[in-house]
Amino acid sequence: MDIELSRFRVLPGKMDVVEVWLAFLNENMDAVLQTLEGERMLVETIFHEHLAGADYLYWFSIQVPGGIDVRDSGHWIDAKHLEYWHECIDPSYSHVDLAPKVAMLPARVRTGLESAAGEAGE
Repeated sequence: MDIELSRFRVLPGKMDVVEVWLAFLNENMDAVLQTLEGERMLVETIFHEHLAGADYLYWFSIQVPGGIDVRDSGHWIDAKHLEYWHECIDPSYSHVDLAPKVAMLPARVRTGLESAAGEAGE
């Protein structure tokens, strides 16, 4: 399993669009969850932070290797998600991948994730 936390900067003046984007994802969660299967994504959560006058989005994910990239998806929800991405995420800011140092997963959770990972690979 790959556990990741990545930070991306929002373009100045785009937080209103980001709020629409995140609401769109929440309102279409059934479709979003369908696409996670192909990506072999077990958990994906988006966080927001306003820091020193800039806005950032953080993606936390737990994924099994071998899934398709969101850019290769043919699903309509991923196409719309990427439209928002290109409108809102600052391409001049090199995203930051934070390195996990400790993964505290109780055995029952790890077993559940590994079971889900096996199902995602079928």
